[in-house]
Amino acid sequence: MVDTQVQHNSTQHELDQNDSEQKLKAFDREKELKAFDDTKCGVKGLVDAGISKIPQIFIISSTNGENLCKKTSLSSSSTSLEFHIPVIDLQVEHLQHGIGRKYIIEKVKVASETCGFFQVVNHGIPKEILDEVMEGGRRFHEQPHDVKKEYYTRDGLRTVRFVSNVDLYHSKAASWKDTLTCAMAPHSPKPEILPAACRDIAIRYSEHVKKLGLTLLELLSEALGLKQKHLEEMECGKGHMLVFQYYPACPEPQKTLGISPHTDPDFFTILLQDNIGGLQVLYQNQWVDVKPLEGALIVNIGDLIQLISNDKFKSAKHRVLANIVGPRKSVACFFSTHLQPFNEVYGPIKELLSQENPPLYKETTVRNYIDNYNSKGLGTLWLEDFRR
Repeated sequence: MVDTQVQHNSTQHELDQNDSEQKLKAFDREKELKAFDDTKCGVKGLVDAGISKIPQIFIISSTNGENLCKKTSLSSSSTSLEFHIPVIDLQVEHLQHGIGRKYIIEKVKVASETCGFFQVVNHGIPKEILDEVMEGGRRFHEQPHDVKKEYYTRDGLRTVRFVSNVDLYHSKAASWKDTLTCAMAPHSPKPEILPAACRDIAIRYSEHVKKLGLTLLELLSEALGLKQKHLEEMECGKGHMLVFQYYPACPEPQKTLGISPHTDPDFFTILLQDNIGGLQVLYQNQWVDVKPLEGALIVNIGDLIQLISNDKFKSAKHRVLANIVGPRKSVACFFSTHLQPFNEVYGPIKELLSQENPPLYKETTVRNYIDNYNSKGLGTLWLEDFRR
């Protein structure tokens, strides 16, 4: 009787496996990707259509090695890790006081050398501005689809671009999000180019976040042991873009991700997230939640800072979980110049090099780095292509 049951289970397993293989063969991924892209309605369009199952192009299979558990130990020998992303107070009186500033710089240094992430409070951007920029992103993404389609494009050099999944045709699985990108500096766009739903607040927030970005560059410079204006004079803060991300509620969040694991291909990023959560950073081989903190902004080191710091500062992998609750919203400011005709060459900073610490990377322009990034999907270790 037992042998008969085992044989039955084995036969059923083979039938199920054959059925899965047949479905896989019948699934034309390129066709499905193009059909989704051609709607120009993004993930929000799928949700508005009332789907109860997510399309195959979003499903992360077990073969690609990505575990979707909320907290994932990537090594069987890893122990449970309780880690909280550092929170740094940027009160003006602290920044201007010698001892207070040294304390802040040390915290920036430790965070940048270890997890590559920290949160800042008392950063100088009023709460009403933060609330309004988040609301501006919501207004854009929740407009009628016919209005948003005007901005839908896969041209990565467009000043204003609405798209779902910038790496749609390169990724193993599409992410459950839509994105509006507005290049704001160094050349400010004409106001009429920006979507009316977020035009005014994008301009105002851009001014605030640029000022904060220059403050952060000073702190990062000093944390590297350089002169206060070193990174600013290297024009690491010359350009920035605002990225309004929108993650609709997902009917099957256990099968996909809001954003696949990746590092940011910029100098650094300032992120505003809402209170839903879902952002995680890879720290000591384990995914750790970056919990929402009222009024705080998240700062993470980008690939280009890791490159010019010669691996002293780390560009950490991070991801966003899909969620049955939503929509989740965030506004990221990426400090980069790749959307502008800017030919500055970047390599490891000479003042940080020595016989014991030789350059680990080849020189590159920001545009060249981004072109390499655009030719591959999220999750690729782009920095490795530039190692000596």
